[in-house]
Amino acid sequence: MSSVTPKFPHMLHGGDYNPDQWLNSPDILKKDIELMKAAHINCVSVAIFAWAKLEPEEGRYEFGWLEDVINNLYENGIYTVLATPSGAKPRWMSEKYPEIRRVSKEGVRDLSGERHNHCYTSPVYREKVKAMDTSLAERFAKHPGVILWHLSNEYGGICYCDKCQEAFREWLKKKYGTIDALNRQYWTDFWAQTYNSFEEVQAPAPNGSRSVHGLFLDWMRFTTDQVGDFIKMERDAVKAVDPSVPVTANLMYDFICYNYFKWKDILDVVSWDSYPVWRGSAAADVEEAQNHALWHDVMRSLKQKPFLLMESCPSATNWQPVSRLKRPGMQLAASMSAVGHGSNSVQYFQFRKSRGSSEKFHGAVVDHVGHGETRAFKDVAQVGERLELLDRALYNSEVKPDVAIVFDTENRWAMEHAQGPRNCGIHYAEAVRDQYRALWQMGVPVDIVDEECDISKYKLVLAPMLYMLRAGFEEKLKAFVKDGGTLVGTYHTGLVNENDLCYLGGWPAGGLRELYGIWNEEIDGLWDGEENSIITKDGRSYRVTELCELIHAEEAEVIGTYGSDFYKGQPAWTVAEYGKGKAYYVAARAGVDFYSDFLGTLIPGLDCKRALPGEVPFGVEACLRETDTERFVFLQNFTGEPKTVALPEGYIDLRTGEAAGKLELRGYDSVTIAKAIE
Repeated sequence: MSSVTPKFPHMLHGGDYNPDQWLNSPDILKKDIELMKAAHINCVSVAIFAWAKLEPEEGRYEFGWLEDVINNLYENGIYTVLATPSGAKPRWMSEKYPEIRRVSKEGVRDLSGERHNHCYTSPVYREKVKAMDTSLAERFAKHPGVILWHLSNEYGGICYCDKCQEAFREWLKKKYGTIDALNRQYWTDFWAQTYNSFEEVQAPAPNGSRSVHGLFLDWMRFTTDQVGDFIKMERDAVKAVDPSVPVTANLMYDFICYNYFKWKDILDVVSWDSYPVWRGSAAADVEEAQNHALWHDVMRSLKQKPFLLMESCPSATNWQPVSRLKRPGMQLAASMSAVGHGSNSVQYFQFRKSRGSSEKFHGAVVDHVGHGETRAFKDVAQVGERLELLDRALYNSEVKPDVAIVFDTENRWAMEHAQGPRNCGIHYAEAVRDQYRALWQMGVPVDIVDEECDISKYKLVLAPMLYMLRAGFEEKLKAFVKDGGTLVGTYHTGLVNENDLCYLGGWPAGGLRELYGIWNEEIDGLWDGEENSIITKDGRSYRVTELCELIHAEEAEVIGTYGSDFYKGQPAWTVAEYGKGKAYYVAARAGVDFYSDFLGTLIPGLDCKRALPGEVPFGVEACLRETDTERFVFLQNFTGEPKTVALPEGYIDLRTGEAAGKLELRGYDSVTIAKAIE
């Protein structure tokens, strides 16, 4: 799983367990062990929000109950993922030390209560967290049942208190050195925004500075670094006692408050929480499966290693717009999708439903009825049985794509804050998803990278909407293509530098004009509902929407033109040779149909890896994990309707151990097949 040797080298199956809520019910704690065994659970995450039970009064630690729980679990063959409780401070601490409470961007300090509302800069909170983490590590780090540290829970939020503002100014001083250098990069002559000293800088706020885009970007970068530093503090506290126990932190879906790529070297293992919104229609559920597959791939790509699915819901959540039940089979399909994309675990929130407060109706392995005869419990047990079946063969396999998509958080921050050309929605994430969905349906494994990643090992790189160029990424792109790679770029590329200052001399800048062989003169923003088209040389037509660049083909070959408006007949899709490779440019917002056809011709020609050769039925996901000697293909049917998948020779159905030439997949079914590598 990481450079740190895991203490329990198996596929993990378990979830968040809150025995601290049931200490007065020993009969329930005893029953929990029986139910965990029946559900094929081999690990649980403990003490995530238990600070008030661990330190009921300042300086008085009570770890005895936790030791009893961990011992009992271990004696019954169940391992512990032990959390640090920093995600929810106890009320006594909040009242005694108000500085640890977060301040909103409007300047209002939080009252006591809730969770995830502490200041990551506060020296007091850091001191208290470090003391707690150190004490937990001294007591439990060497326990044979503790296999992983779960740092806090879903790090999130931003604080605007005076201490955070001071820390931000120090961060800026280190970056720019002088206030004049900052003013130049922020272009503060605009609207008389010039700073005379770093002490005048305030974080962007609704009643303050909102129009200095470089300030906004640096504030987001600072916040990422500040939270990252807090994570390092927690990591170092527990590892000081026993560095052999790996650490993780559960990340979140499409969460752009921080740049997760900045944390990849802090954590030993990446984990995350996946909560799809299933709607019950084939088209909607397939798209939702694709959306979460993308984020499975993000999490795996952070460290280029298997990740952990830390939380998923065994039935229905209680916080989505509609808390829809999973259809029969969906638990297995969704879980094995995560495994197929590189997860070495399936874990749930929560094991047993809370009796009160905000998560009393959130799905759980064990419902309020308290036994294992529910549909959700049986679905979980089915997943556990499947993981046990695959465990030893699969644990050391990995996903090794030939294709990467650039999905850069800082680029997204800049683009969505830039004011123009479409303030009703620039839709960067949606553009990435459209390209990803086309590859998903073809069963093409994909890595997700940002502009600081190495791209040299791939055969094909998709780089949509690279509005902001940073970290010399344009040079990586040029070297990639020059050495024989194939690059697909799009409209809205190469406009600004890392501080959102526009490049002069023509777009796309940074040498990308030479690479793509085009010049972007201007861009047309279309209203919602408006459309144009790309017409190919052979007469095919593809709908385009939202943004259409008016480009000139300087060195590129035109392979598609606009179908209407005053720029009808002008270039809309080009290709240029550069060194040993090729660079394609799509000048407008095209959809999944376009990329399915376009990439469907590129992938075979580049001999990019696929889970299966040939066409996969609509809505059937095909994932590929490999070892040096075997290929494992995961097939999930997200349509709810039966599907037939034809297989090449040599595959074995791992459920039966028999040769598989054709698979009949029920709705929401999942099958894993294997083949020796010749």
